[in-house]
Amino acid sequence: MKDSNFLKEMNARHLWHPMAHPADSMAHPPRIITGAEGVRIRDIDGHETIDAVGGLWNVNLGFSCQPVKDAIVRQLDVLPYYSTFRGTSNDAAIELSVMLADFFAPDGLTRAFYTSGGSDSVETALRLARQYHKVRGEPGRTKFLSLKKGYHGTHFGGASVNGNANFRTQYEPLLPGCFHIPAPYPYRNPFGETDPERLAQLCAAALEDEIAFQGAGTIAAFIMEPILGAGGVIVPHDSFMPMIRDICDRHGILLIADEVITAFGRTGDWSGSRHWGVQPDMMCTAKAITNGYFPFGAVMLSDKVVEAFESDDTGGGAIGHGYTYSGHPVGAAAAIACLNETIRLDVPANAAARGAQLFAGVQRLMDRHEMIGDVRGGHGLMTAIELVSDRTAKTPDKAMPAKVQEVAYDHGAMVRVSGPNIIMSPPLILSETDVGTILAALDAGFRSL
Repeated sequence: MKDSNFLKEMNARHLWHPMAHPADSMAHPPRIITGAEGVRIRDIDGHETIDAVGGLWNVNLGFSCQPVKDAIVRQLDVLPYYSTFRGTSNDAAIELSVMLADFFAPDGLTRAFYTSGGSDSVETALRLARQYHKVRGEPGRTKFLSLKKGYHGTHFGGASVNGNANFRTQYEPLLPGCFHIPAPYPYRNPFGETDPERLAQLCAAALEDEIAFQGAGTIAAFIMEPILGAGGVIVPHDSFMPMIRDICDRHGILLIADEVITAFGRTGDWSGSRHWGVQPDMMCTAKAITNGYFPFGAVMLSDKVVEAFESDDTGGGAIGHGYTYSGHPVGAAAAIACLNETIRLDVPANAAARGAQLFAGVQRLMDRHEMIGDVRGGHGLMTAIELVSDRTAKTPDKAMPAKVQEVAYDHGAMVRVSGPNIIMSPPLILSETDVGTILAALDAGFRSL
């Protein structure tokens, strides 16, 4: 490895970072992470800290999951690559599909379409949704509905259904036929409603109104995260997703659950949809499917969708979509090992316990620090703190989070900044002591302001 001075000097010379301004990367060099173990990361200067970001919502089992590492090495020795395009397959991809069908059976999902990651999974689901309706004789169903504040990746399809202008404005015009309804976000919403249950009803009514306006026969699918992640850990009332499921059913609209973040235990349940008692028509997964050790994803499909494609005899059900790395044998082997380890450790149980501890601790911080306007979470290990310059006026502050992040890092916890929010999504193997360290580091950050 090149020495630290070289790496610091050259970081932004030839490398553009995602989700960053190139000039800002030059002016403010990032933390250069060179090692990790368990739930901790180590930077180029030797500073060690708990990774309260969990990589990027994906390192659920931490950085020392040896079974996954071993599976990757073994597969590289046996079959480092082969495609699953028509006419060929590989043993790891087949074995994983059986495991995923069993794992997601309670969600009503029985088939897997492999992708290279979360954005690919969303793109795949959107494409298959349109094709599903064409196969069934309703080619006019091409539109998509989604939630404001929702995040669905960065492909043109995903950016089009995204509900955050940061991922849209500079890339417009986007995919036509994408429309958004208000998110069930009690702290900020156009209805001025703070009661979560009443707000859920208002947002559902807004969906009904939009369907009536667009025409149900023009809409292919509604896509949503069971808990909105990158938008600020927005937790809907427990009635919300079931209401959406009912509305979609009544109007012949597919429900796509974007579980790139929430699948595999993050919410304290095995999936976010299961957390709310809902069976979607499609589910987008990635991230934790390989613990972040290999780029991989899968779209899981319900029997309703499967039957339309597999019973087709017109040729319209032939899938003209896929990726070079769909069903990559190394990724599939990593996912098999990861799924086995995830089940063995029963990670949702620890995610629920440690998530409750973290959420309660952040609520106590809110009592002590006036700049905390709202805290969200309480469902597994995903928590957000929204900072304001005026708590009464709810004036968002986008400068303070970066200052808190800097101090928290020095005190032992890496947290993520997203607009006025500090977001935490640590590994699901986090210990009680680790949560205490994160809370102490945050407290130091707030006291520094």
